[in-house]
Amino acid sequence: MRGAQSFAGVLCALLVAVAAALSGCGRSSGGDGGGARESTAAPAPTRTFGYGVVFLGIDECSSFGRESFTEVPCTGERAAARVVARHDGGADEGPPCPATTDFVLHISEQKPPAGEDGGGTVPRGYACMRGLQAPHPGDPGGGGGPRTIVGDCVHDVGTGQVRETTCDRNGGGDGRTPGYRVTSAVERRSDCPASTRLYVRLGGPKPVGCARPS
Repeated sequence: MRGAQSFAGVLCALLVAVAAALSGCGRSSGGDGGGARESTAAPAPTRTFGYGVVFLGIDECSSFGRESFTEVPCTGERAAARVVARHDGGADEGPPCPATTDFVLHISEQKPPAGEDGGGTVPRGYACMRGLQAPHPGDPGGGGGPRTIVGDCVHDVGTGQVRETTCDRNGGGDGRTPGYRVTSAVERRSDCPASTRLYVRLGGPKPVGCARPS
């Protein structure tokens, strides 16, 4: 493992649970069939800056901080999250993070000072992070993560919007009572069971989430 590398980063206000883990949010609109609505769960993006030939590669770890993050040895006491996937480009245009990712770090392009050989260039990209310890907001029902997956819950925030929340009815996470749980993922709305009351866009090969009151 190489020496520690640091970069400044700013996570969105929805980073909670694991020293701030991303929460998914979305919009719902009138849908067809059974009075079901449709919701799009879209996580707020993070912004970070990095440098080095390979910054936060797969299986490397970072510490947590509200204003900065440091790449550290995974065996060190400061290690808090591990990279489970790493891609160049923007998250909106690249492959999705694994389903149980806790949060995403968006890395801005960095170039070495003029006159250097370019060995320190870091392309624009993003790292899919998984905390080293529980709780994991990216797990089913965990109330966060960059993706909405089967087992997740959402609650109504009014004006046709829903937001992901923990499925814990005792007020875990953001303290909101879950209104709906995503029970299955299918290719088309028509494949959802009759009990479906909310359609959630999940992405991937089965992009429709079938949700019903929890």
